[in-house]
Amino acid sequence: MEPRISVIIPCFNAAPWVAATLESALAQTWRDREILLVDDGSLDESLQVARRFEERGVRVVAQANAGASAARNHGLRLARGDYVQFLDADDLLSPDKLTAQVEALRGAPEGAIASSRWGRFAGDPAGTRFTDDAVFRDFAPAREFLIHQSDTSDMMHPAAWLVPRRVADEAGPWDESLTLNDDGEYFCRVLLRASVVRFAPAGSAHYRSALPGSLSRRRSRTAMASLHRSILLYSGHLLAAEDSPRVRAALANHWRRVQFELYPDAPDLSADAGRRSRAMGSSQVPFPFSPALRALAAVFGWKLARRLQRRRQA
Repeated sequence: MEPRISVIIPCFNAAPWVAATLESALAQTWRDREILLVDDGSLDESLQVARRFEERGVRVVAQANAGASAARNHGLRLARGDYVQFLDADDLLSPDKLTAQVEALRGAPEGAIASSRWGRFAGDPAGTRFTDDAVFRDFAPAREFLIHQSDTSDMMHPAAWLVPRRVADEAGPWDESLTLNDDGEYFCRVLLRASVVRFAPAGSAHYRSALPGSLSRRRSRTAMASLHRSILLYSGHLLAAEDSPRVRAALANHWRRVQFELYPDAPDLSADAGRRSRAMGSSQVPFPFSPALRALAAVFGWKLARRLQRRRQA
């Protein structure tokens, strides 16, 4: 029998985009699938828009607002598929995405996870920019992806993965205490329980980015604390799987980038990230400054340059 795929869509205040997201899930050429949308206490018309798709087979459930991770966990409890596809309510999948990934997993070792191309778009998905192509390949064992990611900051968008249900069950639920980078921590656990990553070049995931108010753009103390804690957990997971010089060198780079990201919104957490980077070894990762700010940092220090950079971004 062909495997069934559960498409799990957490939704909060996504009324302008959720119809397009559901259409992209319904347009999948892989027919044996279920689509589950969990509305997380939306205050706009999201739930009403989603209800219109029930007659086309979409299962829509509502819960009191508890966060995206809680909505995903609710979806996982309801899902009955052999594979899990997470899809945020403002993102899209190409029609062949699931089919391409199932085909890529045929003959793969047990516990293999599939990836796909992914890119960012702001308005028209036809203008999606695919930039992290260094991860558009196989990884064996699967934790090689995590080491590469830590070393380089190359990422895989959550919707680009197709996860075997058994691997998801072994990884455990999403951490509902995390708000920012909850996906990074979750997929770290998933990849450490997967055997290999099989890349499917034919399909793609499309990340609607730069939306005002999105979680990834928040700079509150809560968001910064979540980022710091997520990397702390990620580092612990990876070191438990392989405590080696190459892993420590990669994590030194990871923590150095986090040190930069946390400043100046959470200077204490930034300082802690710097200490953790140094404890892992020497990192020479350059901070992402323009040439002018790089020159300023060389004279007056990176913190002043970072404050000026954040002021311009505000």
